[in-house]
Amino acid sequence: MTQLFLKALLILSQAQLFFIGIRGFATLPRVRRSRPSATRATKLTEAGKEVTNERVPWDFGRFLKQSSKFVTLPRIFPRTTNKVVVRPGDVIWSAGDTKQNFFTFSPLDDVVMGGASESTFDKETGTWKGTVTSANNGGFVGIRSTLLDQPLDMSKCTGLQIKIRGGEGRRFKATVRDSTEFNGIAWTSSFDTVSLPTLSFSAFSRPSQLNGGGVTTVKIPFKKLVPTLFARTVADKVFNSDSIQAIQFIYSKFEYNEGLNPNFKPGDFSVQVIEIQGY
Repeated sequence: MTQLFLKALLILSQAQLFFIGIRGFATLPRVRRSRPSATRATKLTEAGKEVTNERVPWDFGRFLKQSSKFVTLPRIFPRTTNKVVVRPGDVIWSAGDTKQNFFTFSPLDDVVMGGASESTFDKETGTWKGTVTSANNGGFVGIRSTLLDQPLDMSKCTGLQIKIRGGEGRRFKATVRDSTEFNGIAWTSSFDTVSLPTLSFSAFSRPSQLNGGGVTTVKIPFKKLVPTLFARTVADKVFNSDSIQAIQFIYSKFEYNEGLNPNFKPGDFSVQVIEIQGY
């Protein structure tokens, strides 16, 4: 019981940082007593029209469920200093391969800052889908890897190569974290998906290789990652490719420094993450 109470306090403190850092909130939104239906969230964005001043009750239960996947109590003994060396071509995550994967993904949506957007992730198929709404000043969904037991040393790699399917031309962000801080620096790169299976894009909309079955290969070079904090760029940071702690995907109406995502569409979305490897 004591551990559960302490963990709840840690989760709430992390949420407060989200509110202050992302939108300048100083207080938590009111709590929702019941879970909203998918129809309710969709109505907020019918015909692609966002209702930016819409206010709905906060789903505190979903907030706790999502946050608890990433917030851990302080360790009595330090984490191991051993690292897993990843070489070009090594697969670090693959849909359905729960035994060989180095980590798992879990949703981390704008509910952590009081929003009403919602997504789910199927680890067997890699399907990430949901509904994005601007209600409660929100507007993003994400999936993030749980804390690694051993950091990944990817210093021998140029970057990440991601195989995805779908996305309908939307722009997503791929984020790599080299720190165990939950709200630490997020090294980010934007990439566009495609509407037609005959085209392919990599980071910053540059042509890449097309695989069979309409699968797009996205390459995220480490040297082009942008250091951000709550979607705002920061200066004078050095990326440590030999200490990868987490990988994250985000679909947001914002890109950087409160600029809008030019390829954002409110409402329902779906994309399949098939494989992630070093290159």
